[in-house]
Amino acid sequence: MPAQPSHKPSGHVGDVPGDADPVGLRADARRNRERILEAAREVFAAQGIDAPMSAVARRAGVGVATLYRRFPTRTALATAAFAEQLALCAAAFDEALADPDPGHGLYALLEKVCTTQVTDRGFASVFRDQFPDALDHDHERDCAEEGLARLVQRARETGQLRDDFDPADITLLLLANSGLAGQPREAALAASRRLLAYLFQAFQVQRPDSLPPPAVLELHEIHQPPGHP
Repeated sequence: MPAQPSHKPSGHVGDVPGDADPVGLRADARRNRERILEAAREVFAAQGIDAPMSAVARRAGVGVATLYRRFPTRTALATAAFAEQLALCAAAFDEALADPDPGHGLYALLEKVCTTQVTDRGFASVFRDQFPDALDHDHERDCAEEGLARLVQRARETGQLRDDFDPADITLLLLANSGLAGQPREAALAASRRLLAYLFQAFQVQRPDSLPPPAVLELHEIHQPPGHP
């Protein structure tokens, strides 16, 4: 899950040992660094966070040795590559918590998370549990859980969520939504919006009037995610 930034300045997100601040680097070193980060975002988004580091190096047009000099671990590379996205997710938590309508704030936050899940597999892996040794991410996930609990409590207190709703139900939503990641982008987005609307209705005491339109997705067109037979 993304993280609430109030416990830590967003500028600290993505700081990792071994990845020096690009200020002061030679121009060619800065270009290499940016190429590597852009390649990492593209490769991780397409193949997931377990994609070979050699694939990132090839996409960036640099040698594997150059990649490892800049980013000695996969954790360091992913943290730097997705620092901006982490900050945006942190801002999304702030917006949700600041919304005077807690039900609307919770729905808007879940919509952003679900969209990220189906459009950027690499980043979705980063804010799950792929890097237990990345302390920043552990801290961010802890803050996210705390913020989510506050949102749920506020929505329950205002009568917008059923009494037996549990934050673990959001995990069920995200597990279901993650299955859409291998589908064509537009179909995945449409299906994700509809899935969220269906399940959020089940979470609520009062149901909204209508659902988003169905995705243009037939059973025979379902694509298996990469790595599946």
